[in-house]
Amino acid sequence: MSLPRVEIIEEGMREGMQIESADISVDDKLRLLDALSRTGLKSINVGSFVSPRWVPQMAHMDELMARFEPAPGVRYFALALNQKGVERRDAWIPEKLAPDEPLGVTSVHLCDVFVRRNTARSQADELAAIPQRIARAVERGLTEASVRINAAWGSNWLGAFSLEQRLGLLRQQIDAWEEAGIPVTHTWIGDPMSWNTPRAVEETLAAMTERMPGITTYHLHLHDGRGTALLSAYQALRVLDERHTLVIDSSVGGMGGCPYCGNGRMTRMIATEDLVHLLQAEGVDTGVDLPALIEAGHLAEGIVGHELYGHVGKAGPRPGPGELYPMDMPLVETADEAQHFRLGPQVYEGRPRPWKQPITSEARDAVERKERP
Repeated sequence: MSLPRVEIIEEGMREGMQIESADISVDDKLRLLDALSRTGLKSINVGSFVSPRWVPQMAHMDELMARFEPAPGVRYFALALNQKGVERRDAWIPEKLAPDEPLGVTSVHLCDVFVRRNTARSQADELAAIPQRIARAVERGLTEASVRINAAWGSNWLGAFSLEQRLGLLRQQIDAWEEAGIPVTHTWIGDPMSWNTPRAVEETLAAMTERMPGITTYHLHLHDGRGTALLSAYQALRVLDERHTLVIDSSVGGMGGCPYCGNGRMTRMIATEDLVHLLQAEGVDTGVDLPALIEAGHLAEGIVGHELYGHVGKAGPRPGPGELYPMDMPLVETADEAQHFRLGPQVYEGRPRPWKQPITSEARDAVERKERP
């Protein structure tokens, strides 16, 4: 099976922090941003330039931007939802933030209720704005476009959406762009209310690759409130191939959520450390230092003040050559004891060893012989 090119976008500083306490200090945010910057992640969303009245967690974005030092080779960017936010964000381009990709963008929510709650606009408003957005792209001389749908698979207020509803809103946007002479090469599909399933994602992307072959970049923003997001991302990896780029949004520790969707912090996201572990196991070179990312996840837990939702940071990655567990280790039961993979054997010191003789294994001996250079 040929795989697509995969890009990971780290959303902990934006999607994660926006649902955590507004009392988290800029100092702590800088510590986490610096830790994430040292993991090998190539794209990091640093936050949102939005009204502190509605998103107080983002009240100190300008201070954060002034104080943080970009790491070489990392693309930093931020969200802005209105003209004032765009102006604030653009003041940090290119010193701290990367400019937007030169793409024309149109976007429509399938759920009219969610978009009204989230942006005080309607689906009809979004559709009506498409001609103006395309006209501006033509004026700017843009040569490619991205079509986007949000709340793509379902809504906590309207229920599930069909494949034809998804494809219909995508096709409506594509036709408008093509009439203006601008090809559509990118798509972004959002799922703020955690309605994704592996089958639905597979069905959607398979249909798109067949009916919309001009699209070569697929960007998925999947929430994990119902525990299916990593499975759905894996199905996307299997459906797409070497002709495509798959962009996956994730968040350190899996933190994330939207206050407008009804699930709060439980909306969650794919934990970046779990995604990296899976991709590496499937032969995808992410360029990410997984142990460093796991440490960033533990730092994030300390900063937000509660347990986060990833798995690999708690049980450890599959041990590689030279990292297999000692055969004589004692019984391990608690979450703290399970941290021996990163903290060492002292975390389980004093635990019972019920076997009377040292454990030996010819199979283990054979494995270790193979592992020796």
